[in-house]
Amino acid sequence: MDSEYRPRRTCMSVPASSERFLAKARELAADEVMLDLEDSVAPAAKDTARDLAVGALKAGGWDGRLVAVRINGASTPWAYKDVIAVVEGAPGAVDSLVLPKVTSLSAVSWLDVLLGQAEQVAGLPPGAIGIEAQIEDAAGLAAVEAIAAASPRLVSLVFGPADFMASIGMRSLTVGGQPAGYDFDAHHYPLMRMLVAARANGLQAIDGPYARIQDTEGLRKASASVAALGYDGKWVLHPAQVPVVNEAFTPAAEEYWRALAILAAYDRATSLDRRGAVMLGDEMIDEASRKMALMLAAKGAAAGLPGPPRPPEPAA
Repeated sequence: MDSEYRPRRTCMSVPASSERFLAKARELAADEVMLDLEDSVAPAAKDTARDLAVGALKAGGWDGRLVAVRINGASTPWAYKDVIAVVEGAPGAVDSLVLPKVTSLSAVSWLDVLLGQAEQVAGLPPGAIGIEAQIEDAAGLAAVEAIAAASPRLVSLVFGPADFMASIGMRSLTVGGQPAGYDFDAHHYPLMRMLVAARANGLQAIDGPYARIQDTEGLRKASASVAALGYDGKWVLHPAQVPVVNEAFTPAAEEYWRALAILAAYDRATSLDRRGAVMLGDEMIDEASRKMALMLAAKGAAAGLPGPPRPPEPAA
């Protein structure tokens, strides 16, 4: 990760059919606001939701947050209209489009080409709008490595737990929850496989939502688990979930300071002392340590963590 890393600790999903929810989303401390035209919008309300989304994008007021729109799936009759309306109706207002139910690289390639055409019409630079590919079923997971390499526009892979659980027949009715009778983490395999595919292609990895809104401890546990695994963030469905998830994906200050110390010590060792490894406290650090520290330092800086406290000045 580099200095351009943009945090997606919390990705707030907002039904674009609700003017009230769209207005409320501007007040939340989410890193990314995602206006949803897909599953949270009934078929009869698709056109209205699209118009409301464009209006909200043109109105602005997102205060530096990343702004995304989840379009309908590539095989639906609404998808191409979603792309044209958002890109041409509100030029420059969207950072990325979330493409749901991706089962092969062809859907990503389709969106890449269509976005290029829409950007030309809207007067936007080529590649201005990113793609977030949502992996939601067994077919998508089986092809995730090819999907992750399908377009230079890709910025993240997003896990869709509900559809995925249904596609493999997992015996649970709780989105993002664990099935009774299984003593391990039932989501570990898809999450790890997606994470590896994402990192191999320089992408962020985002976990899907936890649907039990009132279960704060369950949300905290699920968020802490994927954050520890290496994920960048998680979708949220309710304003009350935002602070819980933000906290889980923000490094502790001591971890951040340790990462900065590793980077400084390694830079000093290689540039001044011309050594590839050096002791920092009781730990040997080297190039692998630097790579680990870079990611954590980028996440801490993006979350706005303060630098380490300065040592007290010596007495005169």
